[in-house]
Amino acid sequence: MNSWFTVKVKYTKQLENGTFKRVSEPYLLAAMTFTDAEARIYEELGSSIRGEFQVTGITRTDLHDIFQYDDAEQWFKCKVTYDRIDEDGEKAKTISQNFLVSAANVKESYERMEESLATLMIDFNVVSITASPIVEIFPYREEDVQSPAQKAPKFEEETTHTPIRQVFSASGSDSDEEEEDVFIDDSEISDETEQA
Repeated sequence: MNSWFTVKVKYTKQLENGTFKRVSEPYLLAAMTFTDAEARIYEELGSSIRGEFQVTGITRTDLHDIFQYDDAEQWFKCKVTYDRIDEDGEKAKTISQNFLVSAANVKESYERMEESLATLMIDFNVVSITASPIVEIFPYREEDVQSPAQKAPKFEEETTHTPIRQVFSASGSDSDEEEEDVFIDDSEISDETEQA
C-alpha cells in the first residue's frame, strides 16, 4: 500500500536575478517505503535539478486526498472533521482528516474544499487551512508496482482537454476500476504476415 511522503531536498538554485542560493525544498510523493521514496525522488528530480542535490529528510505524511486545480500552484493543507456514530448508536466519535488543495489564497482553498467534499453524505467542518511549503507533488503511478511482464505497451494519445481538477490518492485505489490487460502475441502477427 502506498503512502504519502514529504521529502526535503537541498540543492543550489538559480534565482530570477541570476544569483545562486542554497535552498531546501519539500516535495510530496507516493511510495511504498522510505527507501522507495528516496529512490523515486532521485528519479523524478534527477533531470530537472542541475548539479548535485541531497535528500535531507523523509517523513510519512498523513493526507486523505489531494485536489489539484490547474490554475493554481500554491498548496494549502486543510484539516476537516466530521462525527461518526459508534455501532451502538450512542457515542459520536470525531474523525479528523487532512487534505491538500491547490488554490490562489485561503478563501479559494476553503471554497474548493467545500466543492470537492460536497458529495459526502455527512456534515463536515473545515477547521483549519494553512499554506503548505510543498513545491511539487508526484502522485501514485501504476507502473511503480507492476512487474515488467505485466506492463502493456504505451501508445501515444492525442489529448485535447486538460481536466480542471485532479484528485490524487496514495494507493490509487479510489478511482481505479478493474481493466482488462490487452496483450499482443508477436508470434501470431508474424505467422499472419508470412501466410500473406
